Amino acid sequence: AHLPTPLLLPQPSSYYTTATMRSRPFIANLDMYRKVPVDLLEGTKRGSILSTIAVATMTILFILETKAFFSSQLKTNLALDSNEDSQIRVNFNITMMDLKCDYATIDVVSVLGTQQNVTQHVQKYPIDQSGVRRSYQSRNLKQHDVQLFDATVEETIEELHADGEDAVSLDEHTFNIALEENEYVFVDFFANWCSHCRDLAPTWETLAEVMYQAAENRVEDQPDVHKYSDEDYNEALKVELPVLVGKVDCVDHHDFCLDQAIRAYPTLKFFVDGEEKGVYNGHRTVVEFTHFIAEMEKEHKGHKHADLKTEEIKEIATDRTVQTKEHEDYARALSATRHQHQPSWAEEQHPGCQISGFLLVDRAPGNFHIQAQSRGHDLAAHMTNVSHIINHLSFGKPFSNYFIKKGLQNTPAGFLETTRPFDGNVYVTHKEHEAHHHYLKVITTEFDPESGTQKKYDKKKGFYKPLDKNRAYQILQSSQLSLYRADIVPEAKFTYDLSPIAVSYEKTSRAWYDYFTSLMAIIGGTFTVVGMLESGIHTISSKKRR
Repeated sequence: AHLPTPLLLPQPSSYYTTATMRSRPFIANLDMYRKVPVDLLEGTKRGSILSTIAVATMTILFILETKAFFSSQLKTNLALDSNEDSQIRVNFNITMMDLKCDYATIDVVSVLGTQQNVTQHVQKYPIDQSGVRRSYQSRNLKQHDVQLFDATVEETIEELHADGEDAVSLDEHTFNIALEENEYVFVDFFANWCSHCRDLAPTWETLAEVMYQAAENRVEDQPDVHKYSDEDYNEALKVELPVLVGKVDCVDHHDFCLDQAIRAYPTLKFFVDGEEKGVYNGHRTVVEFTHFIAEMEKEHKGHKHADLKTEEIKEIATDRTVQTKEHEDYARALSATRHQHQPSWAEEQHPGCQISGFLLVDRAPGNFHIQAQSRGHDLAAHMTNVSHIINHLSFGKPFSNYFIKKGLQNTPAGFLETTRPFDGNVYVTHKEHEAHHHYLKVITTEFDPESGTQKKYDKKKGFYKPLDKNRAYQILQSSQLSLYRADIVPEAKFTYDLSPIAVSYEKTSRAWYDYFTSLMAIIGGTFTVVGMLESGIHTISSKKRR
């Protein structure tokens, strides 16, 4: 007998699902890249073209991204200045176009103090009228070493004038006559308001008396002197007078002093045969004057000339002024420095001065200025010209030529020019009582050293120290022409202020994960965009077929 066929009852769907899941692991169900059978795919010409475009696009973007990954970018950071240095160095090379080195001084002023007539680390070179620097360096005169008047002359100017004035007062007309009639003329150009001129007046009058005494001695030695009338005697004195000592009041004869280029009072000029031969800048004593005159005569006539009139005046001056042991010691001390103050060139041939060096100034707002100044002269403000050329001006440690070529790799283009914006600028004043003032905002700037710089090993700590950043100072500058009162001497002024914000530059490069993320974005983004383009074209073409 046949067994009855079993009745197959329907099972719930959960049964099959559970059974299926039991037969396949979970990881196999997590499939985001399910495959479509090849039989269902259809290649088209359009798809081939778009695929080529997609590959080309991804290749170009890949190359550009790789190039960007291996290159670095310069990043600029701003922060409060953390520089702990108490001082900052100022490097300068400035040519004063119409100011003698004897008068050119540098003063430094800040909220922390003042330095006057700075000479340390400063060199001066005379410049001739053609702007050519002399081959030798000018001595930076310590002006307080120059004796301004003869302390051994105890008479007042009124007492010396009691028997008449021996120093001849000159004007433009009599000055020319004096030059024509006398072989040697020594002239004091003074101003009656000048304190130094008033101090010098008794000394100058005594020098004139010495000259006339020397002339009298020579006349008295002549055999027929007893036959001379008063007129003949006076004429003989003029002939035998070694040097005519004169004086010109520049207040009364302002235009004449302008023609003589008198810039400071007193100015003592020596003339030989009507030509100016030098300006006296030595000790202003009677003995020192006579030594100067004797040297000028020897230079003019020669040391072996038979009749040197000025040799006698040195003895007369000594007898006149050296009366005590103190006077003798005083004269000997001055003679020891006589060689330092002999003029070696004519003033009109050397009007300029090149000043170079560096200053150490406080890291605080302040200024430094170049001005005409002299302890032994009162300067004529209207004749002071501070026109100048700034050959170089910078802050901080100066850059070497090698550092300029290699060490500025980690700075933006044109960085070097921002550290020295004044270089090569010319500032000329065309009128009296004016000068250029310059204003500088100094910004501390740090940047990484050049590639290849070796780190320093710290033996105590046992590791290499990180490289210190290079430091420089950028300058934001402005200049303006300032006017002065008629009684104030102009000055070339440089006012500086340090910015509280510091700038730093550093080279940055992309991280490797950023690079790979970009590559994935290129591939996925290109595939998606091209796919959307292809779908759109396909849809449009399908509608047209219908």
